[in-house]
Amino acid sequence: MRHEIVEKNLGLMIVLIVFTISGGFLAEVVPLFFHQEVNEPVEGLEPLSALELEGRDIYIREGCHVCHTQQIRPFRAETERYGHYSVAGEFVYDRPFLWGSKRTGPDLARVGGRYSDAWQRQHLFDPRSVVPESNMPAFPWLFEDRVDHGSIEARMKTLQTLGVPYTDEQVASAAAEIEGKFEIEALVAYLQQLGTVISEKR
Repeated sequence: MRHEIVEKNLGLMIVLIVFTISGGFLAEVVPLFFHQEVNEPVEGLEPLSALELEGRDIYIREGCHVCHTQQIRPFRAETERYGHYSVAGEFVYDRPFLWGSKRTGPDLARVGGRYSDAWQRQHLFDPRSVVPESNMPAFPWLFEDRVDHGSIEARMKTLQTLGVPYTDEQVASAAAEIEGKFEIEALVAYLQQLGTVISEKR
């Protein structure tokens, strides 16, 4: 049988595997590079402010993305619970992407503005005081530690090099903007902007 010929010939199998994967890549991935809706930011999208960018780094550092996705799939069950499905143009400035695939906690793609700053702070300080069934850990040190303002300029310059449209003025004033701020302020600022561009439009 033909499949036995392939199974017994390692070189031929490797060639066929490479051919199959290459064909799939050409058919599924390459066209996306030429779609404007994938490569262009959605209307009204602005790069994160220095404080929000610092909050995003804290979000990653504390492992929030491990339990919370930031990707609403285009299914009724998801859009009814979380809001409008995620659009590629929302993420063009994100480095790295934080879409995720596992939800121990709810998706946060549209959490911006859904709760007050005070609620977010309380939830991070003592999750079960606002959501009794929550298994999220508390993050009390965010209320004590101040953000690292010394490295923000270098990070923003790197993002600028990668295509994020920060102005030189934004980069130059970033350290002064966040100096003395607590980490909780930065994290809440980041959470409060998540998904708001699409939410405002829909």
